[in-house]
Amino acid sequence: MIKSKIRKYHAPVWDEPLVMQMGQSGRRGSIAPKTESKIADTVGNALDLLPAGMKRANPLNLPELSEFEVQRHYLHLSQQTLGMMGISLFGTCTMKYNPRVNERIVYQPFVAEMHPHQDPETMQGILEVVNRFDHLLRKLSGLDKFVFQAGGGADAAYTQACMTRAYHASRGELEQRNEIITTAQAHPCNPATAAAAGFKIITLPLEDDGFPSVEALKAVVSNRTAALMVNNPDDIGIYNPHIKEWVKIVHDAGGLCFYDHANFNGVMTRIRAADIGFDACMYMLHKTFGGPKGGGGPAVGAYGCNEKLIPFLAGPTVETSADGSFYLKEGGEHSVGRIREFLGNIPTVIRAYSWTRSMGIGGLRDAANISVLANNYMEKRLLEIPGITKGMPDVKGRRLEMTRYSLGELTADTGVSCLDVQNRMTDYGVDAYWLSHEPWFIPEPFTPEAGELWSVEDIDYWIDVLETVCNEARTNPELVKTSPHNQVVHKQNSTNLSDPAKWATTWRAYKRKYGVTN
Repeated sequence: MIKSKIRKYHAPVWDEPLVMQMGQSGRRGSIAPKTESKIADTVGNALDLLPAGMKRANPLNLPELSEFEVQRHYLHLSQQTLGMMGISLFGTCTMKYNPRVNERIVYQPFVAEMHPHQDPETMQGILEVVNRFDHLLRKLSGLDKFVFQAGGGADAAYTQACMTRAYHASRGELEQRNEIITTAQAHPCNPATAAAAGFKIITLPLEDDGFPSVEALKAVVSNRTAALMVNNPDDIGIYNPHIKEWVKIVHDAGGLCFYDHANFNGVMTRIRAADIGFDACMYMLHKTFGGPKGGGGPAVGAYGCNEKLIPFLAGPTVETSADGSFYLKEGGEHSVGRIREFLGNIPTVIRAYSWTRSMGIGGLRDAANISVLANNYMEKRLLEIPGITKGMPDVKGRRLEMTRYSLGELTADTGVSCLDVQNRMTDYGVDAYWLSHEPWFIPEPFTPEAGELWSVEDIDYWIDVLETVCNEARTNPELVKTSPHNQVVHKQNSTNLSDPAKWATTWRAYKRKYGVTN
């Protein structure tokens, strides 16, 4: 039953050209002053100081625009973007409000203008924050050391793959231990990064209860096993109750165990990776810990490990001197080296540290409790909508902070797909929902996650919009199939997305592939 008044929404539409197609000859955003004659007499022509191989033969092909024209252009583009302006229950990403106070901190000169090549003595405060956050995550995980180099979850998973190589190589077992075990519902970055590091991947299929059986794991574990890499809860929202036994089986065979803890929000303060037996884990600072989202730029995959893996850890690490000061320590002879430049994305580490300290242990537990409560409230309401079923309904017990659902019955009745429903929901000012990683084990999937951010009114409105669209699918399916109608871009032809001949990530490529001459 719809509880909310469905609000009107229509995105602003600007017939905005590409910036490369704008401008008039002679326009400038700013005009730099001419070099003073005394300086020119002393230094000479600055271009003469550049090696010949670094000089351009021709000037950059850039549009000539005033500062105001550039500002207005990008303001128009921003006004046409819905993202996070509506209600975003985007599953597996744990959408959080990024407190403005944290943004103000990282915009201060002592952070924004810090250079990574500075002497450590000049950035003691920054190093102290990194060190303190390392210790906070140790408490939450039970592990012994964290680094923040990884630029996201895939980077952290790759760190584990490299650590696995280094660990077994130090024991003379690398050639023998060439297999990494994961599951069909693990995040794709786990098998992908392991394969990139040279391992053979063994993927366990899911049983009716939502996870592979203990017997299936035992059947593939051997003296060739290098590591286990798994999410728990996985992206369906299911927690494997046998995970301790899994870890013991792999350890008994001599393998390592890595906990992909991207879906940590619903279990904060209740589950510690080390208590289950894992050798290493990762957290997403741009998800659980209040950092901003966006294209991998602000992302941080915090990677932690136990004592036996510390010798192999990526460096540099932040250490404490006897006098209480902080210094950078490069990795030892067994270290995998640097995964990314310097210490990683320090502004997001600071944001996450500030968020965690503000929440406190009690706040983290409250957030986890609210996340689980919100998910189970959503589940009750969503399953009352005809055409929606729970993914893998035979799983016993409640899901945690998210659940994967299916629109398969609605699609069978109406021909309207989960992608069509997603598009139509944006016509009501609601951000697109998360579907599922490929392959789709659940037909026509969608995976909402409320977390602790959204109020019950927000959750109700999101569900009411979904129910409205499901009703439209039964009464006017073509309206849904041809959506969105209230957005800047209407129904897209996705064939270009799978055709490399049409991809154009630069202006030069665009002109070449689309025959643009100006």
